[in-house]
Amino acid sequence: MDKVLVTLLLIIGGVVCCMVVINAIMPAITQSTGAIADASGKIDDRIRCQVQIIEVSDNGSEVYVWIKNIGASRIGGISSSDIFFGPEGNFARIPFDQTGTTKPSWGYAIESGAEWGPTATVKITIYLSSAPSGSYYFKIVLPNGISDQDIYSTSIGVPWKISLSHSFASHC
Repeated sequence: MDKVLVTLLLIIGGVVCCMVVINAIMPAITQSTGAIADASGKIDDRIRCQVQIIEVSDNGSEVYVWIKNIGASRIGGISSSDIFFGPEGNFARIPFDQTGTTKPSWGYAIESGAEWGPTATVKITIYLSSAPSGSYYFKIVLPNGISDQDIYSTSIGVPWKISLSHSFASHC
């Protein structure tokens, strides 16, 4: 009878230990699975997203930058993007202000469609307090971390640009 009782207690103890271990491990496995799925979604977004600066021009104290979505996915949250602009070596982050009442600031307009989908172009307008002169650095960083950059210059009398894009940084 003692052996039966000891065996029964050992079986019950083993089952309880297994339940404790399973209850401790299952939440960790569930969280890991969710984190992996979330990271996979973000990686897919970055792979499918790509932008390219196609033109930079100015008109007095306003600078216009046309950026094309050359990726396979829609880009949202344009107003949450970071714009860096200024003389080479002395650029700064420019805050978003669609109306341009504060200077410097920037706004945007989607030129082909209601959203920034594949093949659509966005026109960024940078509002400055004075007309640009010399070489200027421009960089856009989208909310998902994708970026593109150019150097724009008016120092030779006619605007020109040197493209710094098409590197790893410009891909999603």
